Amino acid sequence: MNIPFLDLKSQYAQIKNDVLPEINWVLDNTAYVMGKPVFQFEKDFAAVHNINHVIGTSAGTAGNHIALWALGIGPDDEVIIPANTFIATAWGATLCGAKPVFVDCHPDSYNIDSAKVEAAITSKTKAIVAVHLYGQSADMDALQQIAKKHNLFLVEDAAQAHLAEYKGKLVGGLADASSFSFYPGKNLGAYGEAGAVATNNDELAERMKMIRDHGAKDKYYHLIYGHNYRMEAIQGAVLGVKLKYLSQWTNGRRQVAAKYNDLLKDIPQIKLPVEMSYAKHVYHLFVIQVLNKKRDELQNFLKENGISTGLHYPVPLHLQPCFSNLGYKKGDFPVSEELTLQGLSLPMYPELKEEQQEYIALKIKEFFKNH
Repeated sequence: MNIPFLDLKSQYAQIKNDVLPEINWVLDNTAYVMGKPVFQFEKDFAAVHNINHVIGTSAGTAGNHIALWALGIGPDDEVIIPANTFIATAWGATLCGAKPVFVDCHPDSYNIDSAKVEAAITSKTKAIVAVHLYGQSADMDALQQIAKKHNLFLVEDAAQAHLAEYKGKLVGGLADASSFSFYPGKNLGAYGEAGAVATNNDELAERMKMIRDHGAKDKYYHLIYGHNYRMEAIQGAVLGVKLKYLSQWTNGRRQVAAKYNDLLKDIPQIKLPVEMSYAKHVYHLFVIQVLNKKRDELQNFLKENGISTGLHYPVPLHLQPCFSNLGYKKGDFPVSEELTLQGLSLPMYPELKEEQQEYIALKIKEFFKNH
């Protein structure tokens, strides 16, 4: 049996007849950048996520940058970011000329540990970025309290967390601004690069729109500094179709996660994901921890048996070569570092069949029987 880590072909087959006419509309109208498909998707996604303003962008990384840029983050400022996240989170700060300041992750949620945030705050700190990693919301109440206490901006990186909830509220509207990624492998994925930035603040939304489009409200009249961070029309069209399926796919992911939990619950050598009491996890990734230092051996064994897995992420941000100038060293953030050595992402998508999951569980048990 061969089981891919991600099966976008199965998803495409499900929606092919819906999506092709929308792509053809864009081609027939030669309206390739922004325009009707993007604006309609922005409106629809805002409604689904209960956010006042959604601004489509060229990528999730662009959203990370726009959010902090629009909030006025600049050189000599510091932005608190979890050490355990994809590097695009940190680019939001560095592209503004600011310094990323890393904080360790919580041992159960894998999100930024709110109990360790205040120790990282200095007179230069201007913002905290809360990443809803793997599809589970960060501890937003605690982070909101810290941000308010120290007069800091709070930004959500919801790249992996479409339709995720915190205490019954959808992520994306729980801070000053938020960003989303629609990279093809995401729970809501485009057919190329795409993202969004969002806010409930009218004035901030106008600034974000201008930054996205060369600092202009009207063509050729540039009021502020900006960038070309516009979404392509084809991506807006594709996302508009796929948005209609998102709730169904999210329920499917949660069912796959529940099946994994049932199949793998009695294996003492692994730690299963913990769904926090405040969260509705949408399982962009299903990350187990291999506790007996056999993670790489297990991954190779599964590969030999036709099962593809992933590592998210093998090097924490504070140990990335590009951040060597910040002065961090191995041992600074032990929880994040341990996760990079023990974490293993299993295949996770709503089209994953029960017999495939049973085969994965069988092979994991077979491995540990001999290790």
